[in-house]
Amino acid sequence: MQYPLTYLQFHAVFILPVLVGLLVAARYRLASRRAVISGTLLLALLAAVYTTPWDRYLILRGAWWYGEGRVFTRFAAIPLGEYLFFVLQPLIVGLWVGRFSVDTSRPLAIPIRTRLVGAVVAALVGLSGLALLTRPGGLYLGLLLAWSAPVLAIQWAFGWPFLVAHWRTVAVGTLVPVGYLWVADTVAIWLGIWVLSKQHTLGLEIPLLGLPIEEAVFFLLTSLFVVQGLVLYVWVLDRWQ
Repeated sequence: MQYPLTYLQFHAVFILPVLVGLLVAARYRLASRRAVISGTLLLALLAAVYTTPWDRYLILRGAWWYGEGRVFTRFAAIPLGEYLFFVLQPLIVGLWVGRFSVDTSRPLAIPIRTRLVGAVVAALVGLSGLALLTRPGGLYLGLLLAWSAPVLAIQWAFGWPFLVAHWRTVAVGTLVPVGYLWVADTVAIWLGIWVLSKQHTLGLEIPLLGLPIEEAVFFLLTSLFVVQGLVLYVWVLDRWQ
């Protein structure tokens, strides 16, 4: 049996309480409160701008759609709840990773060859996405990987050694919110709030959860973007000061 939970109600039940809880219990060990909040808001804005055209294209291609009566209103084919997700997810991830510390005393200077390593690895991610586009069912995951490559290239080329040096903060900052978002997304799919196309997905799922691999990779990459972006942001701020 499915319950007619709308997209906005999904946020009210699964997303907003977590955000409020993180705000109330916030700890700013990563940097000052001002730096964490400003960096998180900046990343949320960038996420909305960068994700909107990609998301709209996949919706128009029929990679996924929404259950009847689950969407309040749409702008440029994208539901209001989706726009809210573009902002709310970075806020949750940013406040979470703000609880962990990094050593920002490391100089910003990194050899060009070292930077190229990060750019090349990101390019491989993008090429794997393009390769998936040639396979049946590879549209969603293929475009996801291709879309993620420029962001990864910027972050990894700029400071992958710094991110690796603080891998524990990056890992915990990413995986804990990802785990929760995977569960919430699984529930949303089970409730029929959004439905993934079998034609444009590979049919692979996360064991136990039954979450489509495309959704799992989406939340993993987007959360990683925020964690890496915020860690690099506070590093640059500290070095400049």
